[in-house]
Amino acid sequence: MYTSAKPYFYGTGRRKKSVARVRIVPGSGVVTINGRDIDNYFGLDTLKLIVNQPFAVTDTEGKFDIIATVRGGGYSGQAGAIRHGLARALCNADENFRPALKRAGFLRRDPRMVERKKYGLKKARRASQFSKR
Repeated sequence: MYTSAKPYFYGTGRRKKSVARVRIVPGSGVVTINGRDIDNYFGLDTLKLIVNQPFAVTDTEGKFDIIATVRGGGYSGQAGAIRHGLARALCNADENFRPALKRAGFLRRDPRMVERKKYGLKKARRASQFSKR
């Protein structure tokens, strides 16, 4: 685990079933997720892009190191949770980032969840195929 005497800024992010605890430390832009490098953790470039979106909005790319611990859900939900936590941590670091992050919608938790399965159906809305005979 990463330990540091440097001051850090903290933010918690959530998306679907994922919960991310994100710490940012002034540094060179190294992203560590669950003790692994971002390139090792996320295979898709789109997920890496999602994680780094708050830096692009606030024009702080390469100024902070990210140390994230994320649990639950799949890779897409985890990337969204890290983005949410990172945006909150950046607000703690500098209050002037808040309007830009809010305009981009990164401070709002995404409320979309998986719809529950209903009885008599195969999935939430998928019924068995109709046959006249």
